[in-house]
Amino acid sequence: MSPNLVKKLVRGDWHGTLLPSTATIQDAIQVLNKVGLRIVLVVNPQERGILHRTPLVAHSGHRPEAIGQLMLANEVQQIPIVDRHRRVVGLHVWDKLSRVPSRPNLMVIMAGGEGKRLRPYTADRPKPLVEVGGKPILEYILIKAKAEGFSRFAIAVRHLGGMIESHFGCGKRWGVNILYLRETTPLGTAGAIRLLRQHPREPILVTNGDVLADFQYGDLLDFHARHGADATMAVRHHDWQNPYGVVETQGLEITGFREKPLLRMQINAGVYVLSPVACRQIPRSMRYDMPELFTRLRTRKMRVCTS
Repeated sequence: MSPNLVKKLVRGDWHGTLLPSTATIQDAIQVLNKVGLRIVLVVNPQERGILHRTPLVAHSGHRPEAIGQLMLANEVQQIPIVDRHRRVVGLHVWDKLSRVPSRPNLMVIMAGGEGKRLRPYTADRPKPLVEVGGKPILEYILIKAKAEGFSRFAIAVRHLGGMIESHFGCGKRWGVNILYLRETTPLGTAGAIRLLRQHPREPILVTNGDVLADFQYGDLLDFHARHGADATMAVRHHDWQNPYGVVETQGLEITGFREKPLLRMQINAGVYVLSPVACRQIPRSMRYDMPELFTRLRTRKMRVCTS
């Protein structure tokens, strides 16, 4: 190996993984052994990768949680960081990214619905097993949550629930623990929580099994704790453009006009945090939905929040 390459071989230094196109297989093996990052990046003189036309890379602005999810989804342990000119400027390594704080909170995934609105796609499979980009929706939820430090899951199943249990098992493949809440009758978006054998001792995170959240689950938990809430609902903003001109009146008189006004609303995103005291308000053995629970909590003067 040439002297300029030897100087770079410092264990754990990503710079040492860069090799020119003139390097030999022996050079690559020496880099793998000496640097210890289990990857070699072949670059041109401008330090742009040259072996793959569409490499899996990240940009410096990406959040660590998103990089972790990308690694899990693609089953890789290293992702190069590139600048806007596609030059290699760093390296994400799973061993460092995976040191996220462990979340002891249980995550409950509601996956028992029949998915009638998605038929015929759900005629022979439950909606959470419908694939997006080659993976079931429910698998993306697990991967995302695992990357954020969650390891304990309870999946509520009913319609074709055996397929979900067969696919995910106990969760060993993903490095998590999964138990199943088996509904004999439909229990709604909240009722299945009362099937838990042990009452939660800390807030639980609840999500519908067909929701691909674009926010961090951990952030929702932290928001819930920071505001001392008994229950927190994640919401998203939705704008609806009225296609007509609106006439404002008072009695018979016209008081004003609004041309195609924009109505802005907050929509239930299907992800929640419930404190132990809120879980106790869910009736047993009956269908019960989250809007009903939040209404009950409000009437009992408990603190409910949106995030």
